[in-house]
Amino acid sequence: MIAITGATGQLGQLVIEHLLKTVPADQLVAVVRHPAKAEALSQQGIHVRQGDYTDQATLTTALQGVEKLLLISSSEVGQREAQHQNVINAAKAAGVKFIAYTSLLHADHSPLGLHVEHVATENALAASGIPYALLRNGWYTENYLASVPPALEHGVFIGAAGEGKIAAAPRADYAAAAAHVIASEGHSGKVYELAGDNAWTLSDLVAELSRQSGKTVSYQNLSEADFAAALKSVGLPAGLADMLADSDAGAAKGGLFDDSHTLSQLIGRPTTPLAESIKAIL
Repeated sequence: MIAITGATGQLGQLVIEHLLKTVPADQLVAVVRHPAKAEALSQQGIHVRQGDYTDQATLTTALQGVEKLLLISSSEVGQREAQHQNVINAAKAAGVKFIAYTSLLHADHSPLGLHVEHVATENALAASGIPYALLRNGWYTENYLASVPPALEHGVFIGAAGEGKIAAAPRADYAAAAAHVIASEGHSGKVYELAGDNAWTLSDLVAELSRQSGKTVSYQNLSEADFAAALKSVGLPAGLADMLADSDAGAAKGGLFDDSHTLSQLIGRPTTPLAESIKAIL
């Protein structure tokens, strides 16, 4: 059986959609914090099991009989290292034979602050003795498209990425890659640097947004501190605002760029272009 942690999350749901194309539902285990929120998965014949990243005992129970585990990184930045260690310990106790982990693009030398917890998890996997693969995901296009509505309203898109090239792809593309790796063989020991085929800058994004929407939107590049302050001023939690600003600053240093085309090779098709993602959100 194949288990997916965070199965009701944005990425997890998309992974399951892809897996159901090739794997029988009764061979899938959705590990979720709140089973009541996974009723739709149960109705498809998927085994829904309660497992909390903060509670190793629940995870050990949830992973009984599981051969392969897709460990989708926790959304709780700052708590990930301990939470992921709980999952790895539980997997070892349950006899899981392979783990694929959604890490960060070029985690071992990334300028993004987010890399620290991902590297800690990669090290924990190496120490566990369980065969594993690293899915080092680049940026989700959706991370930037969330700013499209206010940009259209105010005519300005703010950020701190300068002219850094961002090789982003939609979550669905990364989900397809994760589903392929966890459902097929031959991935043990592999490190996959996953990113969109065609990189763009935030200026490029804004130009495409203006073209498709017919509204004039300009890109305003701020310092990391000013961008964080602007995000906080519109109600974003301080931790999230600081993380987003740090990530933009990392993008300016090339932290979100990759041109290996590993993602499109894994999914067997080109990654979804930015123009297509903008068209969809508009």
